[in-house]
Amino acid sequence: MKPGRVLDGGRRFMVLCFSFIIFLCILASINEIRFDSVLRFSQYALSHHLSAKISSEQNLAVPSSSLSDIRVLIGILTLPDHYHKRHFLRLIYGTQSVVGARVDVKFVFCNLTKEDQKVLVALEIMRYDDIIILNCPENMNKGKTYTYFSSLPEMMLNNSDSNAPYPPYHYVMKGDDDAYFRLQSLVDSLKPLPREDLYYGYVIPCPSMDPFVHYMSGMGYLVSWDIVEWLKNSDIPKKHLEGPEDKIFGEWLRDGHRGKNRYNAKWSMYNYPEPPTRCTHELWPDTIAVHLLKTQEKWIRTLNYFNVTRDLKPSKLYHIP
Repeated sequence: MKPGRVLDGGRRFMVLCFSFIIFLCILASINEIRFDSVLRFSQYALSHHLSAKISSEQNLAVPSSSLSDIRVLIGILTLPDHYHKRHFLRLIYGTQSVVGARVDVKFVFCNLTKEDQKVLVALEIMRYDDIIILNCPENMNKGKTYTYFSSLPEMMLNNSDSNAPYPPYHYVMKGDDDAYFRLQSLVDSLKPLPREDLYYGYVIPCPSMDPFVHYMSGMGYLVSWDIVEWLKNSDIPKKHLEGPEDKIFGEWLRDGHRGKNRYNAKWSMYNYPEPPTRCTHELWPDTIAVHLLKTQEKWIRTLNYFNVTRDLKPSKLYHIP
């Protein structure tokens, strides 16, 4: 190509650019829009297009819950006939919002034995999908806790969804149905902790502060997913199933040299203040769990203390003083 033609092409390009700028200025003056607003609009349109493209690409690869979020399963061990208690606890946990984690609360019991259970529990599952039924006879200290933990890998990992994260949960907790867990406080306490070989809870006996000497109270203890898988595969728990479930759980970990990372959540976990014992203290803001809420009065006092209805929006449909 000749040099003259290159110069002519450059001049034509410059003239076109200059003409386009003049056109924009005229358009802006006609519509009383500043020229820099036009530029900002074009920049916004471009950035919006790029953001939408990036977001679309991310949505293809990342599930609705961020992979960096903590995933926690809380299994509340209860009985099939405790319908009213489950509905009450659904209110307690369903109205708690959690940031930075996905916390699933499920109710755990053994095989159904009555015709009414088969109908009513089936309806609960259809409506709420928050029940785990274990293949065991109903019991407290004859292996129910072991069946709960050891059944989870097969339940959770026998999944055709290839995009499902692994592990399905970073932590699995066993909780009592007379305990109130403040989910955000629980999550915040877990954030700095290891996600492997973790054993977390309230150390028993009550005066003890050393989680490596004794074991965690049955009000609610938590382990990392690798320990759940170990419980499924190890012969140690199978040889010792009967006894106080929290105590023998601690013995399994001791005998299997597991739970090298331990966290004592005392005194953020404690028994209800009345009657006073060495395991109780007054309700206070720095609380993860309150145990032994055996009556409606104790539940109401606890819920009032933590002001659980503060987010209730005003409406003409109701008046609550």
